[in-house]
Amino acid sequence: MKKLADYGTDDHPADDPERVKITWIVAVLDDCEECEDPRIELTVEELGGQGTGLVGHLSPATARRLRAALATALKEIGEPVDG
Repeated sequence: MKKLADYGTDDHPADDPERVKITWIVAVLDDCEECEDPRIELTVEELGGQGTGLVGHLSPATARRLRAALATALKEIGEPVDG
């Protein structure tokens, strides 16, 4: 089973010659035989490059660590962290 949690694109200007615009997709995945337990799947790829991105299978602990890192970065730029 694979269930989409959310998806979006980055907010960087599309005309930047040094950085491509990316999409991100977050899903719940429970059919990864090598993983042995449910994972959070994170896919990052160039906008328009469906199927060519990098896919990470995060354990719950790793997903929480990523969430904490994003919260730390938000605090660092003076943004509130939503619960």
